Amino acid sequence: MGHLDHAALGWLTPVLSYAMACTGAALGLRCTVRALGATGSARRNWLLTAASAVGTGIWTMHFVAMLGFAVSGTGIRYDVPLTLVSLLVAMAFVCAGVFAVGHGRDRVRALLLGGLTTGLGIAGMYYLGMAAVRLHGEVSYDPVLVGLSVLIAVVAATAALWAALNIRSPVAVTLASLIMGVAVSSMHYTGMFAVSVRVTPSGEPLPGATAMQFIFPLAVGLGSYLFITSAFVALSPTAGEREASASAQRPAGHPAH
Repeated sequence: MGHLDHAALGWLTPVLSYAMACTGAALGLRCTVRALGATGSARRNWLLTAASAVGTGIWTMHFVAMLGFAVSGTGIRYDVPLTLVSLLVAMAFVCAGVFAVGHGRDRVRALLLGGLTTGLGIAGMYYLGMAAVRLHGEVSYDPVLVGLSVLIAVVAATAALWAALNIRSPVAVTLASLIMGVAVSSMHYTGMFAVSVRVTPSGEPLPGATAMQFIFPLAVGLGSYLFITSAFVALSPTAGEREASASAQRPAGHPAH
C-alpha cells in the first residue's frame, strides 16, 4: 500500500482551501439573500451568481487541497476533461438546489430538496474529481467513510440553504460562512481518509496533466473570480438601500406610488 500524504505542502493547502470554501459560501449566501429580496430577472441573476459562487468555491477548495495530496511510490496526474466535468457537475447541481430554494412555494420541501440536490452535487464533484486522478496503482475506498462524506455534504448543503433563507445580517452571514467552510472541508477530508492506494511501480509515463500544469492555474483563475465577484456584491446596493436612496431623492410632498 502506498503511503498517502494529505498535506505534502504543509498547512498551506488546508488553510487556503478552507479560505476558498468560506469565500464561496459567504458570496453564495449574500447573493441568495439579495435574490430573495428581488423579483423577475433580478432574482434569477442573483440566484445564478449564488450558484456559481458556491460551486466555484467548493470545487476550488477541493482541488487546492489536492495540491497537497501525494502518494509514495508514484506520481499523480489529472484527466483534464473529467476534472472539468466535475466543475460543471458542481455548478449544475448547486444551481438546481439554489433555484429550488429561491423559487419554492413550500419552504420546508424546497429546503430539503435543495439541500439533497446540492449535497449530492458536492459529493459527485468530489468523487468525479478523484476519478480524474491518474497514478501507478489501484485506488479503493472505505464504503463507510464514503457514506459519511456524502451525509456531511447533504447536511452542510441543507444548513447553508437554511442560512440563506433565515440569515440577513452581514455578521451572521460571516459566521455561517466560517461554519460552512468547516463543514465542506470536513467532507473533503473524510472522503480523502476513505481512500487507499495499492501502488504498482512502473516506469510508464502517466497520462494527464500535473497539478501545477492544470489545477493550480485554474484554481487561481476561479479564486480570482470569487474575490472580484465578492467585491462587486459588497459594493452593490441592497434593495433596502436603493429604496432609501430613491425616497431621499423624492421632493417633499410627493409620496411614492
